[in-house]
Amino acid sequence: MQAAGERQRAEYDLTVLAPNGLRRGRSTGSCATAAVRAALYWLLASIRVERTEVSLPDGKHFISVPIETVGSIAPQATQAEVLKDGGDDPDNTHGATIVAQVRRNASGEIRFFAGDGVGTATMPGLRVAVGEPAINPVPRQMMRTAVAEVLAELGPADPAARAGWMAQGFDLTIGCREGRSIAPRTFNPRLGIVDGISILGTSGIVEPMSMASWIASIEVYIRVALADCVTPEDGVAYLPGKIGRAFVAQLGLPDRRSVQIANFLGDALDFTQQALAEQGRRLPVLWLAGHPGKLAKVLDGVWDTHSSKSNMAMRGVTRVAETMNAASALFGEALLQQMKDANTVEAVIELVRAHDRALSKALWLEIEGRIARLAAARLSAVDRVEVRLFDLDGGALGADA
Repeated sequence: MQAAGERQRAEYDLTVLAPNGLRRGRSTGSCATAAVRAALYWLLASIRVERTEVSLPDGKHFISVPIETVGSIAPQATQAEVLKDGGDDPDNTHGATIVAQVRRNASGEIRFFAGDGVGTATMPGLRVAVGEPAINPVPRQMMRTAVAEVLAELGPADPAARAGWMAQGFDLTIGCREGRSIAPRTFNPRLGIVDGISILGTSGIVEPMSMASWIASIEVYIRVALADCVTPEDGVAYLPGKIGRAFVAQLGLPDRRSVQIANFLGDALDFTQQALAEQGRRLPVLWLAGHPGKLAKVLDGVWDTHSSKSNMAMRGVTRVAETMNAASALFGEALLQQMKDANTVEAVIELVRAHDRALSKALWLEIEGRIARLAAARLSAVDRVEVRLFDLDGGALGADA
């Protein structure tokens, strides 16, 4: 069922394969949102839905999600379950059952709780505060949107009554039936997330990127990008993920010269060198843009940045800070220790930024330079490698900060 405001949105067809020929899937955030919608329909109107339409964060699309079960668990509480389908991506949560319980509350707010199998944050540096359920900001907003949509669809027509109706509060408890056994196979234990998985997703869609067949498709994308470089000034940009897209757009590069390389940085560089060598030509500039959580892993000699193949990047980042500190004592022992104890690269970003913004820029400039030099060592046919690092909100950390 779609609310009136949703009907202008187009369905995102998950049966259409990704460019690499693999099947896309639904994020845990989309699954949790679908379960919330189904539970809310039953709570408010005793409507049992077999499928429901989840609005995606892009504001333009929705996906249709099947519902496994829905029913009452208390007089003012309902529960729905959705099976996680990660498509052809080797997602740890593929096949898991995502559970949403919806209860009325008297606060007039949407509140989030961790059900069985969803973790709780115990350390700073994550996208949620310590003590909060490990439900990231984008899935939270998707669920808030879902509640508003269902309320708007089912609410009374009278404006006075409708205002009170729309102000209702609900407690959303999100769980995962297999979450406690899945969590040890993720980074959650090292991130200080205990007792379960995280509810993730920035687009609502799982792109099948972390697979061997995707590596082969990256080579095709790179060769297309290089073929489009026809003037002495032309360059290409490689991005591990979506962070850095805005920067690449500012460069004025056409889409065909911007390649999503997922975790396969080393392969991407080798494909580039091989293609240029075969054609007996040079590339003026190659841009690497993204979050240091991926790109800074090369400081430790890691070129396949998937979490199953590498540790997190904090060690390399802190080692650079220690080198800088040895030369001029810029950081101080207390800050360096905090950096060593941090559980995410994003936490390191915030620590150094809060300590001294100028020092933060100097650190990331140094790291950008080191990554660029390491990458350039694999690219004898590329004249210049430029690295730009960004935080999770897309804010520049080094050269353009």
